[in-house]
Amino acid sequence: MADKPAEKKADKKPADVNKSEEIRRVASAMKAKGEKPRPVTIIATLKAKGVEVSSPQVSMVLKRMGFRPRKRRKSGNLAAAAAAANKAAGKSKSKSRISVEDLVAAQKAIGRLGGLDRALAAIEALRQFDH
Repeated sequence: MADKPAEKKADKKPADVNKSEEIRRVASAMKAKGEKPRPVTIIATLKAKGVEVSSPQVSMVLKRMGFRPRKRRKSGNLAAAAAAANKAAGKSKSKSRISVEDLVAAQKAIGRLGGLDRALAAIEALRQFDH
């Protein structure tokens, strides 16, 4: 009869793993690499190891670890309403001021160029051609 407890230990399955601890390990490893721990990537990593976790579970563990969710962007309707209000209020302003439309266009251009650093490099290149 002494053999039965030893058999149970040998038959451990990945389902017997402490899922929260696994989430913490993966998140810490991602942070050490300089990556932002996101639930989608953590779920995929753990699934490859054979550990099934849910998105809310991962989010709660990350929140308890001190990782906060990303801030959501404002919807396009809010930006358009703000731009219309700014345009109506600022008709007498000089052309040197930057409007909300200008900022939205700049944000779209940054997205197309692949990030702020690349956009600034492009602007610097344009300055060199201008002179």
